[in-house]
Amino acid sequence: MSPKITTWIFPLMAVGFILSLSNGCKKDDNDYVPAVATGYTTIDRTIIPNTVSPFPPQIYPYQIVEYPVYGYGGWQYGPGLACQKRLDLMPKTYSGASVTKVAKLLRFFTMSDIHLVDEETPTSAIYYSYMGGGSPSGYNPSMLLTTQMLNAAVQTVNVLNKKSPFDFGISLGDDCDNTQYNELRWFIDVLDGKSIDPDSGVKDDPIPGPGNDYQDPFQAEGLHNSIPWYQTLGNHDHFWKGSYPVTNSFRPNYTGLNIINLDDPLTGLEGSGFYMGSVDGRTRYGNIIGAGATDTFPNPPQVLAADIKRRSLTRNEWISEFFTTSSNPVGHGFDQTNVNSGFACYTFEPKMDIPIRMIVLDDTQSEDDPNNGGYAHSSLDWERFHWLVAELEKGQSEGLLMIIAAHVPVGIGPGLWNPAAPVTEDTLLATLHHYPNLIMWISGHRHISQITVQPSPESAHPELGFWVIETPSLKDYPQQFRTFDIARNSDNTISIFATDVDPITNPGSLPALSHTYAVAAYQLFNYQIAYAPSGVYNAELVKQLTPAMQTKIQQYGTPVSR
Repeated sequence: MSPKITTWIFPLMAVGFILSLSNGCKKDDNDYVPAVATGYTTIDRTIIPNTVSPFPPQIYPYQIVEYPVYGYGGWQYGPGLACQKRLDLMPKTYSGASVTKVAKLLRFFTMSDIHLVDEETPTSAIYYSYMGGGSPSGYNPSMLLTTQMLNAAVQTVNVLNKKSPFDFGISLGDDCDNTQYNELRWFIDVLDGKSIDPDSGVKDDPIPGPGNDYQDPFQAEGLHNSIPWYQTLGNHDHFWKGSYPVTNSFRPNYTGLNIINLDDPLTGLEGSGFYMGSVDGRTRYGNIIGAGATDTFPNPPQVLAADIKRRSLTRNEWISEFFTTSSNPVGHGFDQTNVNSGFACYTFEPKMDIPIRMIVLDDTQSEDDPNNGGYAHSSLDWERFHWLVAELEKGQSEGLLMIIAAHVPVGIGPGLWNPAAPVTEDTLLATLHHYPNLIMWISGHRHISQITVQPSPESAHPELGFWVIETPSLKDYPQQFRTFDIARNSDNTISIFATDVDPITNPGSLPALSHTYAVAAYQLFNYQIAYAPSGVYNAELVKQLTPAMQTKIQQYGTPVSR
């Protein structure tokens, strides 16, 4: 019996600068550009999926061995995409034609939606996707290689850092796929440069020999010790599959043998009718086991072995884990107050000699929010809203430019904001427009590279506008992260260079195989991404400052040499 094919979309898919005149966002001979490492950013080249014939009905996403027969997963390099200069927030009469870049202020990178997957967990949701339909959130063959792809991204950051040092990096949430302890440990340990064993349960070796399959241990390179990194909370970090709070009655399923039995996930975790499936880690292509209608199994299906490391983390436990680390800073932004309260918001100043403050905001739903079709919406209660306003007031009064880092973007259209949230999205947006020193809101969640303008509500005060910049996922195509370079211009506006980066994937490597799998899922599920087919959007985003901030900013930054 074929499993029910659902159209339900998992919430996961809500889907020093080098001071030169070559490479990057070049517009003319007087323009300043950020650094790139040749071949590693989308300014140099982009990845374009190959065209395939219409979806053959006999091929399903889990039939990995058949991909080459029909050309799924194939891709080639296409031309790079230079930065598009965006003046949306500037007065209509502004051209910026004679403006040059005079100083660099800040350089950082973002990663988001890494979704480190324990594919052998008994609490997966493979059933909803492995036969096609829906989205690749429940099943995507790249789920087999998420630790390897994260390590490739870290290696790429280190290459870029050698050419032009980063001031910091930040994860924008969804390190975990299923709020599991072992998933979070893999994330922290990869960045720390530890030995990684991506296997769970009993030891499996689908292809005999070291370093040649998704279950083999490997030595992570680790983020260079000169780069501090920080963390944001995502919905998958504290909800089952990013969708529902893990109840006390459901929690033992994580560390047991029995594959979970659910109905439509939009009804929660208490229904039954379909076994959700898992992966047989002994098999080369991660064969699916235990997926299908309950009445097709004479006995409840089980995973190969139980594992206590699969335990589900509470919000407090998730925060606490960032203190077990060998990289900086300890806690990665959180302090003991965050651990005790579960309040996942904080601020930090990346460079004490640059007037920029990061405001890290938890805009995921609370565990006690009402169910409105899953828990993947953005939401603010009054506690977090008042905290945010206080931080914006403080930053404005201190003459600091401000960046909000949150998991879910704001103001990009209907469907993301929880309609039952105590604070409405309109209230939040109206509040944000009171602070001219707010320059951008950075986020992930939708797995795309979109940039959205939030213009000032007052045409006479363009400085009240800000940018919303989304970072793609490392799990789903196009599997990229972003770099940000902020520069001061000769007219004391600022430019934000946002650049997509492809992780290093050497031919024949496991990260390269992950990329093939992600491209195949993109083709088979036929899901939509912004800026197809490459999914790339690089931009120079110009922002007007207040007169007071224009005067102050002249004192700061490292001069651009030409």
